Amino acid sequence: MDAYDLSFFFSTMWVGPFWFAMLIYPEHKLTHKVLQGPWFFLGPLVVWWLVTIADPQGLIDLAKDSTDPNGILEGLAGIMGTKAGASAAWAHMVAGDIFVTRWMWKRCLENNTKPWIMKTTIFFGVMMMPVGLALHAILVRDEKQVLDE
Repeated sequence: MDAYDLSFFFSTMWVGPFWFAMLIYPEHKLTHKVLQGPWFFLGPLVVWWLVTIADPQGLIDLAKDSTDPNGILEGLAGIMGTKAGASAAWAHMVAGDIFVTRWMWKRCLENNTKPWIMKTTIFFGVMMMPVGLALHAILVRDEKQVLDE
């Protein structure tokens, strides 16, 4: 196991407790407390910075490739094909997933969303963000908006 394997594991395990808290104990006082500050997404963010600093060539290559519209995707695929690139991309995705999932959790609480809807959107928010976000957009209604209709 090398540093990139460890960074992948760390960024995944970092968000797990926050995700489980939102999923299993959404209204608990401790869940609210741990999700107040930036701690829930800082782990993967630190991993991204460490991996990027350890192998800055990937970011340099991406910047160079972005000047040629025909080479951006190919350059990104090349970077993602490395352990450093995959690890950084994973940390980036996990940080975004937990950040958006926290937003969905808060919105569900604010709108007194049914528990099965809240749990479904939170589950998929981390497991498959596009699915979770789509379900959230379809199923969660703003109480004010519903009253106006």
